[in-house]
Amino acid sequence: MAQTVNDILKNARGEIQVIVGLDGYWPEPYVDKDGRPHEVDWHDKRVHALHFGKAQGMRGVINAAAQIADGEFLMKLDAHCMVSEGFDIIMQEEVDKFTVAVPRRYSLDAENWCWKTDHGKPPVDYHYLSWPYEDARKGVGLHGTVWTQRAKQRQDILIDDEMSSQGSCWFMQKKHFMHRLNPMEVERYGTFVQEFQEIGMKTWLGGGRVIINKKAWYAHLHKGREYGRGYFISKGELSRGANAAVDH
Repeated sequence: MAQTVNDILKNARGEIQVIVGLDGYWPEPYVDKDGRPHEVDWHDKRVHALHFGKAQGMRGVINAAAQIADGEFLMKLDAHCMVSEGFDIIMQEEVDKFTVAVPRRYSLDAENWCWKTDHGKPPVDYHYLSWPYEDARKGVGLHGTVWTQRAKQRQDILIDDEMSSQGSCWFMQKKHFMHRLNPMEVERYGTFVQEFQEIGMKTWLGGGRVIINKKAWYAHLHKGREYGRGYFISKGELSRGANAAVDH
């Protein structure tokens, strides 16, 4: 998490405010492979801690952070990501009051703090909505599935329409989040799953636009078995969010 915050501060080129959502915990310093500790500079005036003594879940934390944000734009980013230089300026140039934008996504090599170059996979630019889940074990629901064919066909288009996304990063005007999306629904969807399906569908079914902006990128850590999820989601929570998205 500390590396992510420091990377944001290093690569932002405009005025920025970083709100760190600490959901029921306080982070220990991260020690990298060379034995160097990485901590958030809480004395930096651009950094604000939003700490909950009892875990609220992702939707509640995002809503609370958005509520206290001072800027015109909101960018949500997972705690294990790096960003491209000038990402903040590049992203806001393409966002109007009815738009949600997502930057190009790479896979993060967390140990070396760079995107992975040895797995032979291209960056992720497009997703489609699959229903039901392609993995039958996950049950009914909507899912943002990587759309490799569209990426090949439209590789030279830098700003393009996007149907869905992973949810690890998104960018929009604060007014769109607070007043048009109203904001994220906890009672219907639960605390975690179907995040971007809620945001994306509410936007483009409501007459807005969801886009991919390939001029900026972020690299996201796929935790998998090596790192583990780090939190528990019950089957009931999964079903609740999936049913809400399908109903919408």
